[in-house]
Amino acid sequence: QVQLVESGGGLVQAGDSLRLSCTTSGRTFSLYNMGWFRQAPGKEHERVAAISWSGTATYYADSVKGRFTISRDNAKNTVYLQMNNLKPEDTAVYYCATSKAAYVYGYDYWGQGTQVTVSS
Repeated sequence: QVQLVESGGGLVQAGDSLRLSCTTSGRTFSLYNMGWFRQAPGKEHERVAAISWSGTATYYADSVKGRFTISRDNAKNTVYLQMNNLKPEDTAVYYCATSKAAYVYGYDYWGQGTQVTVSS
């Protein structure tokens, strides 16, 4: 059974940084692309960042480009989201997700989410 567990959320002030982690179990982590999403109250679900199975390709939403960095450590079965210069509009529940199939982007498995709150 595939499980994803996020951690690292919290309450910070505008301009601060946080690093989110998502650890996967139940299969060979290094074969699967990963993504980070967020959802704020009253807003649509947004894909924030994604990374290929090898780590060589990344994607960022325009809203976070230049501030967030996605990375992965395949030896630790973990994907990270480094968030710098946080803004109040970054406040949301952040989820990591991955696909059923190897080497493709898709989001069939989800973690439980971690809350990020940025105060002004």
